[in-house]
Amino acid sequence: MTRFIVLTGGPGSGKSKLLAALATAGFLCKPEAGRAIIRQQAEIGGTALPWSDPSAFAELMLSWDIRSYCEARKSQADVFFDRGVIDVLGYLRLSRLPIPPHIARAAQQYRYQREVFIAPPWRDIFTRDTERKQDFAEAEATCRVMAETYSDFGYRLIALPLVSVADRVKFVRETLGARLSEPRSPSPRAALENRVRPTIL
Repeated sequence: MTRFIVLTGGPGSGKSKLLAALATAGFLCKPEAGRAIIRQQAEIGGTALPWSDPSAFAELMLSWDIRSYCEARKSQADVFFDRGVIDVLGYLRLSRLPIPPHIARAAQQYRYQREVFIAPPWRDIFTRDTERKQDFAEAEATCRVMAETYSDFGYRLIALPLVSVADRVKFVRETLGARLSEPRSPSPRAALENRVRPTIL
């Protein structure tokens, strides 16, 4: 049975680098929506950005995450996701915005493996840039809200250790153990997808 395995947490916590390493190892990975949407909106002069229209930004993330979920259904092997549909609901909570009924339904309908990996705030690797405008305090708050949101929906959180990317890959594989399907041959194309579409909320 194919498993949908989520990596969540705050921005700048190393999720995307871990996902890229898993892709390079041959696992099927789905990048997270946020940073890609910010770039797309900037290219077209759009306003669906977290600092100008967070509700519209959330809707675009929801559409992206549902599309990724539906694409993953075609896989015969396990799939890793950098954030999932529930992160959209968590984002709205973090932003103190109302939760539209359709987003609450989506969080219930599009389910992932019960064990969810969460990347804790990690000051040593945290950086800001033109797309990631949050400070470290906001990264901590994001992680806290995501943990609460996933727990509210019945998921069990497994904290990633603050270790190298290679050791995180080892931790994920050992934690999932025999339940984890063997990866395909290492895929340069998959690794490239994670580089050209790196996204962090």
